[in-house]
Amino acid sequence: MLHGFLDTARTWEAAVGAGLGEGFHVVAADLRGHGDSDRVGPGGYYHFFDYLPDIAGIVEGLAPKRLALVGHSMGGTLASYFAGTFPERVEHLALLEGIGPPEDDTDVPDRVRAWAAAWKRRLADVPRSYPTVGAVAERLLATDPKLTQQRALRLAETGTTELENGERVFKHDLLHLSRGPYPFRVDIAESFWRRVRCPVLYVDGEESSYRALGREVDRRLACFDHVERVTLPNAGHMLQRHQPELLAGVLQRFLRDPGE
Repeated sequence: MLHGFLDTARTWEAAVGAGLGEGFHVVAADLRGHGDSDRVGPGGYYHFFDYLPDIAGIVEGLAPKRLALVGHSMGGTLASYFAGTFPERVEHLALLEGIGPPEDDTDVPDRVRAWAAAWKRRLADVPRSYPTVGAVAERLLATDPKLTQQRALRLAETGTTELENGERVFKHDLLHLSRGPYPFRVDIAESFWRRVRCPVLYVDGEESSYRALGREVDRRLACFDHVERVTLPNAGHMLQRHQPELLAGVLQRFLRDPGE
């Protein structure tokens, strides 16, 4: 299970607790520079394709035989790229609003120039701190009002680190807040999607801003040979937090289908 941008593996807790993990060996890892995983270190950066060897290492170590991938947002795009790179390894692929962002037509040299400047600024940044877990939860609720208070508190606790002075900071490398040098290109993504052999499930939230992509989502999904689409009611982009019980049921059904 692959989380999205600036998220952590704990984003899956509610869905797994709602029954998603029954009958499966579930592995949810923090991607590099997120959660409790290592930072890239001095001189490094988080280029998108760097995540694929990380995922391959996890798969080699923990999924020696059968493999299903579930990815949310950025994690979904990564899962689809992995399934296109190693199509013989993936038996089921579930993308939770993980079909890529709108295509970026920014002039690449200008983008690289902006990236170099932002990279330098972020290296000098100090992360914003919060006095208590409750204050972090309030921040999460302000940006995602569909969260329950209980879930917000849990995510605030697991998604932050306590400093020596007792304050809390989010568990992601600030370098992630700089815009990377390479724009998202649909033609490149399609070259991976067209190599995916397994059944694909695409899940979106009825009230998600990502639905603004409209027919572009259908066009991208048409690159897969075997695809099903499900929309969860009363859910935004963070649908695994908003409707974990519904999502668990949808994924259980899909992952148990032999795909014949």
